[in-house]
Amino acid sequence: MDFYIIIPAHNEEDFIGKTLKSLSEQTLIPKKIVVVNDNSTDLTQKIVEEYVSKFNWISLINFKSSEKHLPGSKIINAFNTGLAELDNDFDVICKFDADLIFPPNYLEQLAFHFKSKKTLGMTSGFCYIEKNNTWILENLTNKDHIRGALKAYRKDCFEQIGQLKASMGWDTVDELLAKYHGWEILTDESLHVKHLKPTGKSYNKASKYLQGEAMYKMRYGFWITSISALKLAFKKNKIRLFKDYISGYFKAKSNHSEYLVSAEEGKFIRNLRWKGILNKFF
Repeated sequence: MDFYIIIPAHNEEDFIGKTLKSLSEQTLIPKKIVVVNDNSTDLTQKIVEEYVSKFNWISLINFKSSEKHLPGSKIINAFNTGLAELDNDFDVICKFDADLIFPPNYLEQLAFHFKSKKTLGMTSGFCYIEKNNTWILENLTNKDHIRGALKAYRKDCFEQIGQLKASMGWDTVDELLAKYHGWEILTDESLHVKHLKPTGKSYNKASKYLQGEAMYKMRYGFWITSISALKLAFKKNKIRLFKDYISGYFKAKSNHSEYLVSAEEGKFIRNLRWKGILNKFF
């Protein structure tokens, strides 16, 4: 299968070389990798250029977005910039972070899953972080959720979900819309990806309300938002985040923020969420 990979990068000089090295050593070499250097002020560009000179299937785009740290919109705007430079001659499109080390068989195993199940729309491995000199699972979400750091989409699925939304919550709404269109999601526990910069490390105070705003935009409604916000706050061991998420929800509601999904899609999403919640209790 032909893989296209887009890697948004902002000041990743400590990591991007390791990411590209691990991708260049895959048992299934990607057809194209595009690194979108988003306004980096460090050596990110120079490091990527070294790989571009070695591999004709790696390319670099320099892009300047907002200097603010805006989880969701900033990274997807960079991704979309890379996507606009690619042709349509691929089987799988990936959005990878610039701080990952992939096992050598990663892409080959994803291809195996896609070939084995024609209804499979998205698949991935798991992120591991280093703690006390040991690599442990970065346990922030359910194991059936594909982390935003390592998304891989079958082309038809990617096109049906309307590509990626430039908003916080993009890496949840993509899966919900995939399920709405009848696609399956698969996570492979055998694929351990080293995540060199733990999620949320660079989040700032201004972004703390965006998670609740995303829940509003996905048409969760108040009760599902409350349950999801409480669960996420516990996962992060910061119960005070619950208040921030709920505040973000009501800020978005009072501002009549634009939804990410249609009313019909929202109804499907709420039913799916309630089914998941009830299954855990009964």
